[in-house]
Amino acid sequence: MSLSRAQQEATMQPSFRQIRAFLSVATHLKFTRAAEELNISQPALTVQINQLEEALGIKLFNRNRRQVSLTPAGHDLLPLFERIASDMDEVMTASSDIYQARRGVVRIAALPSVTSRIVPKAMASFRQTHPNIQVRIRDVVAETIVELVKNEDVDFGIGTRLTPDRDIKVENFITDHVCAFYQGGHPLENSRAVLKLNECSAYPLILTGKNSSIRVLFERAMAREGTEVDIAAEANYMSTALGMVRAGLGVAILPKSAVDSGSILGLAYKQIDAPWLHRRIGIIRKASRSDSPVAEHFVRALHAAVNSMQNGSFSSIKKAELTR
Repeated sequence: MSLSRAQQEATMQPSFRQIRAFLSVATHLKFTRAAEELNISQPALTVQINQLEEALGIKLFNRNRRQVSLTPAGHDLLPLFERIASDMDEVMTASSDIYQARRGVVRIAALPSVTSRIVPKAMASFRQTHPNIQVRIRDVVAETIVELVKNEDVDFGIGTRLTPDRDIKVENFITDHVCAFYQGGHPLENSRAVLKLNECSAYPLILTGKNSSIRVLFERAMAREGTEVDIAAEANYMSTALGMVRAGLGVAILPKSAVDSGSILGLAYKQIDAPWLHRRIGIIRKASRSDSPVAEHFVRALHAAVNSMQNGSFSSIKKAELTR
């Protein structure tokens, strides 16, 4: 079967193995020494040099039984081939560094509640073992996390999938509970240890923005129970919501991890008892994309950070992929 012109041209392109062979012979000016260095037979080395000369259409060495020397063309090409070999060595070194997570960049989008404690803890330990890796964090709401992952603006996200989406895959990571935060001395202080949703809705509420995962979960819970609420204020940041509680504007509905996001001096909180208010936070990846070795190493650092946080706001959940 005859080869196409493109295939014929490809077969005539010098290979890196042939370039290595040329450089070795040019260094030793002996085929036997070069063959030993390359750990191949002398006939095989001769074939590689012949193929290189054929591909280039020029003679590179003058050869006889007593000596080998570079031709003028061989002298001219030597520095060019040395540069190619040097560049390839750099590529191989860089590839090895990336594979071993010795260099590179990992880009993450995460919920503010996660970036306030878990991510910094993971970064601190990761920096000790991977000092040349840059970690770039974007703290954004759940909706934006998914967009950034799908657009490949980040390597992965740490957040909550609010709606089914076949373009992403989610690995279980952590879970936290939704709580009511209130001023010290508030009537909720004398109620049961774990609150019912209707006990919270009896007071003016401070909620996070409509595109936040907590807001979505809370509204779904209210719809299931048919509960109406008085929304006193909204806040994009949990620290702002806590400040509003402190000012006496109402009761804030926030994840338990809000205690890591701002001062709760003078405030108290209780968990709200509603199964659908347990927030599951996962590692979000694009379904059609594989993790880089650097990203994989940082995911392991994240899991280690959660496991080392005893009695923390978050609980680790079994590492398994959820349904897309």
